[in-house]
Amino acid sequence: MRAVVAVLLFVTAAHAGLWGLFQQKEPAPDFRGILPSVSYTPFEPGHVVDRAVDSERIRADLKRLSTVTRAIRSYSSGEGNELVPPIAAEFGLKVMVGAWIDKDPDKNQREIDAAVMLAKRNSNVNGIVVGNETVFRGDQKVEDLIELIKRVKKSVNVPVTTGEIWNIWRDNPELASSVDFVAAHVLPYWENFTDKQAVDQAVYLYGLLREKFPGKRIVIAEFGWPSAGYNLKNAQPGSFEQASVLRNFVTRAEAMGMEYNIVEAMDRPWKFFEGGVGPYWGILDNAGEPKFAWTGPIVTENYWKLAAIALLVGILMSLPILRLEQPTIMQALVLSAAANGVGAWTSTVFAYWAGHYFVLGSAFALTLGLILLVPLVLIAMARIDEIAAVAFGRGPRRLVAKSAEPMPPATIGDAVAFPKVSIHIPAYFEPVEMLKQTLDAVSRLDYPNFECVVIINNTPDPEFWQPIQDHCRTLGERFKFINAEKVQGFKAGALRIAMDRTAADAEIIGIIDADYVVQPDWLKDLVPVFADPRVGLVQAPQEHRDGDRSLMHYIMNGEYAGFFDIGMVQRNECNAIIVHGTMCLIRRAAMDMAGGWAGDTICEDTDLGLAIIEHGWLTHYTNHRYGHGLLPDTYEAFKKQRHRWAYGGFQIVKKHWRRFLPGASRLTPDQRREFSLGWLNWLGAESLGVLVAILNLIWVPIVAFADIAIPDKILTLPIIASFVVSLTHFVALYRLRVHVKAGQMLGAMIAAMSVQWTVSRAVAQGLITEHLPFARTSKGGLSVMSIEFQAFWEAVLGVLLLVGATVLVVMNGYKQVREIYIFAGVLVLQSLPFLAAVSIALLENSRANSFAFWRNSAVRTAELIGLRPVSLPAVGSQSQPVASEIRREAN
Repeated sequence: MRAVVAVLLFVTAAHAGLWGLFQQKEPAPDFRGILPSVSYTPFEPGHVVDRAVDSERIRADLKRLSTVTRAIRSYSSGEGNELVPPIAAEFGLKVMVGAWIDKDPDKNQREIDAAVMLAKRNSNVNGIVVGNETVFRGDQKVEDLIELIKRVKKSVNVPVTTGEIWNIWRDNPELASSVDFVAAHVLPYWENFTDKQAVDQAVYLYGLLREKFPGKRIVIAEFGWPSAGYNLKNAQPGSFEQASVLRNFVTRAEAMGMEYNIVEAMDRPWKFFEGGVGPYWGILDNAGEPKFAWTGPIVTENYWKLAAIALLVGILMSLPILRLEQPTIMQALVLSAAANGVGAWTSTVFAYWAGHYFVLGSAFALTLGLILLVPLVLIAMARIDEIAAVAFGRGPRRLVAKSAEPMPPATIGDAVAFPKVSIHIPAYFEPVEMLKQTLDAVSRLDYPNFECVVIINNTPDPEFWQPIQDHCRTLGERFKFINAEKVQGFKAGALRIAMDRTAADAEIIGIIDADYVVQPDWLKDLVPVFADPRVGLVQAPQEHRDGDRSLMHYIMNGEYAGFFDIGMVQRNECNAIIVHGTMCLIRRAAMDMAGGWAGDTICEDTDLGLAIIEHGWLTHYTNHRYGHGLLPDTYEAFKKQRHRWAYGGFQIVKKHWRRFLPGASRLTPDQRREFSLGWLNWLGAESLGVLVAILNLIWVPIVAFADIAIPDKILTLPIIASFVVSLTHFVALYRLRVHVKAGQMLGAMIAAMSVQWTVSRAVAQGLITEHLPFARTSKGGLSVMSIEFQAFWEAVLGVLLLVGATVLVVMNGYKQVREIYIFAGVLVLQSLPFLAAVSIALLENSRANSFAFWRNSAVRTAELIGLRPVSLPAVGSQSQPVASEIRREAN
C-alpha cells in the first residue's frame, strides 16, 4: 500500500509540475498612462430607457472608465446613448458622439438631429462620427454618406467624420476629402492576423493611410483584440493574447504620437450576433473589473486557482485506488493519471464557465452538454479501470479454472457424494434435430447422478414436440418430458413448471438452452465448487459451434466472446457476475431463497442471478467452454436478441434499484459498483451515444449558419477522448484476453457498434412501457430472412451525421474555426456505429458474406499477380482434336 500511496503522490506532483511547466508567462511593455479613448455602448439595441435607473448605471460605468481613459466614443445618439455626454462631463471625459446610419432615412435623420443637438448642448463633445462601417455593410453608397456628413458639418462646430475599415478609406479618397479627419478601423483579428502580427499590421496600415492622405489627421478609431471566442483562421482570441496585443499596441502608438481609440471599454454579452468573439472585446469585463494588468509580466488570471481545482479533483478521484485489493504500481499509475486528467478537464470547465457569457439558449445547451458528459466520463473511467486491471493488474484469483486432473466429488456436510443435478431445458418451437443433439449430449455427461427435465411450452404443433417425447423415452428414465400449453410468464413460466416436476432430492439445478451441446465433463468439473456451502451459483460461458456459417456469423461469434472472456472474468473478482441462463448451475436452496423464477422481466435468468447475489450467496465463473450453442440465424435475429437483453436489463434496473440503497440488501459496495457501472457502461453508453448524436444533428444548422460553435475543450474533445478510450479498451482487452484473430476482432468491433441504435431503442421503450412480449431468438435455420432492410434508421442517422459534417466543413471554409472542424470530426465518429449496422445489413445479403467468395477471390488474385500458376483446361483427347489439328486436316 505504501507503494501505491507513493504512486499517487508522484502523479499528483507530476500534474502540478505540468501546470507550472505550461503556465503562460510573457514580458510586455508596461503602460502606466491613461488611454486616449475607448468605445462605450451602454445598452443593447431596443433597450427601453428608464432615465433614472439607466443614468445611474451609466454613471457607475463612466466612473470606472474615468480611471483608465480620457475620452469615450459612442455609436448612437438615441436609445439611451444621449445620456452619455452629460454624465461623462461629470468625470472630465470627452465624448466622440456617434450617429448610427443604416438604410432607414427617417431613423437616420433622427440620429443626425440627436447628434447635432448633443454637440451643441455638451461642451465635452469633441467630434461626431456619422455612421459606423456604413459603406462596408452596404447600407449607404459613398456619395450618399458624403452628403450626410456635409449636412452635419454645416450644423456643428466640432470635427465630423465617419468610421470605416481602413481599406474603405484607401479605396475612396473622395470620402477622406469630405471629412475633418480619417477615422479608420484597424482590427487585425478580422483580417486573420495572429496576435504576434497584429501590432505590426496596425502600425503599417497607419503609415499607409498617412502616405495616402498627407496632411490629413489620421485616427485609428477602432483597434482591439477579443479575450475569448473562436479563432478566425490564424487569429486566436484569448485573455493572454488580448493583454499582449493591447499593451504592445498602446506602447507603440504612444511612442509614435498616434491617435487611437480602443474597442472597447467593457464586454457586452448581448453582442453574440457578432460571432463567437462579439461579447469579448472589452478591456473590462461586464461587471467593470479589469481583465488584465497593464504592468508586469502577462499571466493568465486565476491560473493557480484553476490548477488547485485540477489537483484537488485528481486527488479525490484517485482515492478509490486505495480501496483496491493489492493493486500493482502500474495499475495505480494508470488510474491516477486518468483521475488527474479528469481533474484537468474539470478545471477547464470552471475556466470556461467563469470566462464566458451565456444567453439562455447557450447556457441551456452548455448545461445539458455537461450533464450528458458526466456519465460519459464515468464510463470512460470505468473502461480505463478495466484496462488497468487486465493489462497491469494481478491475474484473476476467483476464476474456476479447468483442471487437468479429475475433480473429486463434492462434499456435502460430512458425507462424500455426487449431489443430484436436475438439468432443465426449456424449448419453444425449436428445430427437432437441434434439440435431439442437445439431449444426446446431456445423455453422455460423465456424472452419475442427474436427471433432465425437457419442457416444451406453447408449441401445439405435434411435429415439434412428438419426436422429442419419443426421443426422451429412448434416452431412458433420467429424461422427463413435459408438453405445457398456455404457459404464462414466457420462459420463466416454463421453468417454474419444470421446478414442480424436479426430483425432490435434486440439490442443484442446471439450465441449458435448447441449442446447447454440452461437454461430458461439465458437471464433473463444476459441481465440486458447491462443496463450499456459501456458493449459490456457478456460471459457464456461452460459446457457439456455427461461427463458420458465414462472415457475419464469424464476427458475431467474436463479439460474444468479448463479454465472456473480459467482462465476466473481471466481474467475477467482485462476486458480481451477470447470470445469463444457459450453462448455469444453481443451488436449489439459493433459488428458493431468492423466490425462484420471476415472470415480470424478459431476462429471468439475470433477474434470478442478481436476487441470489442480493441474498449474500457466492457466485463463481469459469471461462472454460463446457457447451456450444448456435448463433442467431440472421442479423435481424441478432438485433432482436440484443433488444431483448437491453430491455430486460432496463426492467431489472427498475426492479432492483432500491436494493442498491445502503442496508437494503446484502450487496457489498464492490458489487453495487460493478452492477451500477455495468448498466451505465452498456445501457447508458449506447443510449447516450444516440442521444448526443441526435442533439448534435439539431445543433448543426446553428453552428453552420449562426456562428455558435460548441466549445471544444469542454464538450467535443472529451467526446473524442471517450471514443479513443473505448477503442483502446476494445482492442487492448481483446488482444489480452480473447483468443481471436485480428480480422475477427475488427469484425467483432463492428458488430458491437452496430447495435447502438437497437440498445438505445430498448432503453427508450423501457422508459415508457412496463412489459414487452418475450421474443425468441431464431436459431437452427428455421427463420426466413426478412425482405426489409435491417438498418434503415441507422442508415438515415449515419447519412445525416455525415451530411452535417460536410456542411460544417464547407461553411467553415473561410473562417476555419477550429471548434467547427472538431465538431465535424465528432459527427463523423458518431456516425460509425450507425454505419456499422448498415455495413452488416449489406454484408448479410451479399456474396462477400460467404467464405467461399473470399477463398476464390484470393485464388484469382494470386493467379493474376503470378503467385500461383493459372489452371488451364486440359487439351482434348484423340477422339476430340484441338482446333489446330482440325485446320491441318482441312488443308
